[in-house]
Amino acid sequence: MKKAFPLIIIFLLLISVSCANRGNPSGGERDTTPPEIVKSDPENLGTNFTADEIEIQFDEYVKIKELSKNLIISPPMDPEPQITPLGSASKKITIKIYDTLRPNTTYALNFGESIVDNNEENPFPFYKYVFSTGGYIDSLTMEGGITDALDKQAEEFVSVMLYEVDSTYSDSLIYKEKPDYITNTLDSLTTYKLENLKPGKYRLIALKDENSDFTFDQAIDKIGFVEDFIEIPTDQFYDIQLFKEKVDFKAFRPRLSGHQKIAFGYAGDPELMDIKLITRVPDSFNSRITQAKDKDTLSYWFRPKLELDSLIFKVSGPKTIDTFTVRLKDQLKDSLVISPFRDGPETFEKPFEIDANLPLTTIDRSQIKLIDKDSADVSFNLVLDSLKNRLRFEFEKTESNNYRLKLYPGALTDFFENTNDTLSYSIRTKAVSD
Repeated sequence: MKKAFPLIIIFLLLISVSCANRGNPSGGERDTTPPEIVKSDPENLGTNFTADEIEIQFDEYVKIKELSKNLIISPPMDPEPQITPLGSASKKITIKIYDTLRPNTTYALNFGESIVDNNEENPFPFYKYVFSTGGYIDSLTMEGGITDALDKQAEEFVSVMLYEVDSTYSDSLIYKEKPDYITNTLDSLTTYKLENLKPGKYRLIALKDENSDFTFDQAIDKIGFVEDFIEIPTDQFYDIQLFKEKVDFKAFRPRLSGHQKIAFGYAGDPELMDIKLITRVPDSFNSRITQAKDKDTLSYWFRPKLELDSLIFKVSGPKTIDTFTVRLKDQLKDSLVISPFRDGPETFEKPFEIDANLPLTTIDRSQIKLIDKDSADVSFNLVLDSLKNRLRFEFEKTESNNYRLKLYPGALTDFFENTNDTLSYSIRTKAVSD
């Protein structure tokens, strides 16, 4: 009996392991069945909707994946509904509505492929929950395609929107109001379909909505539209071409931003901006304009220091002329600071460049030396971009080299007669095979 006891234990352990592995035998067929909806409360496609919470129950555990990329709510809700669970699995999805819904309006919540089962992530594809706050569901549709004016490949995630043309409509609505209907091409389509529409006259807009705020930001968004209003119902296929609109020039109120330095902010093309000082100043007065780094701002530098309370400027654009007064006050002087300009990895074609915090005015080549890894002199050209205030060193590079650039004191002089201390830079090149 004592000898048989260990055998009984081993037998029981084998049975236990066998039972534990019954779920998905190695080599078995993968589950490809998507989840199914058991019940919705309120029911999908319901009318006279008044609820503030929706529950959708499934036959298995599901989770929500990449909701922000997939979910399309039309018309948009503000604030957006809260949808749970996020990051965990459940047999139900809950939608809490916080927006005051419009009367007699059909709403559609399209989940794309965001609802998947918990185990194999089989999607419940393009599930759409639709309800109406009125007595019937609007069911009209319209379709079209998206192209790009410059790129052969169309943009992904393009919003296509309808604005109802009624007594409150104006062309400025796209800048400040959310649309009446919306859909999105998502990441794989160049066509669109707007559904659950009511009859009427509309403005059709396509938007590469970089801020995801359903409004047009001229500075960053691409836009496309159909010239004429469209009438729903329609069986016409509407192609929309996206393009980047030129930003209308606008000058903002300037301000003193440093020692003898005034910042002129703008929108649009700075080459269209003309800054003219109209205050009477001494004959010794001098000024210089540079482009602020990474800002839509022109810096206006002036010397000498003026015994005035303010300066008056006339700022002109293609369609506007503004007059601004800038109050003057003492500011701490800046020292000259030089730093290398980096724009991605070093390449053989890319020149070495340096930026200065104060406008550079004089370059003394005799105080600049460039040598290679063998200490041999290397010839170079200098190019000063006075607007960007950037000095470019152009020279022929060879592979697997280490160039050393040295700027001795006095090589650079700025607008306020400051000069540099000794500066040293190492410029390495890789082998072509790298």
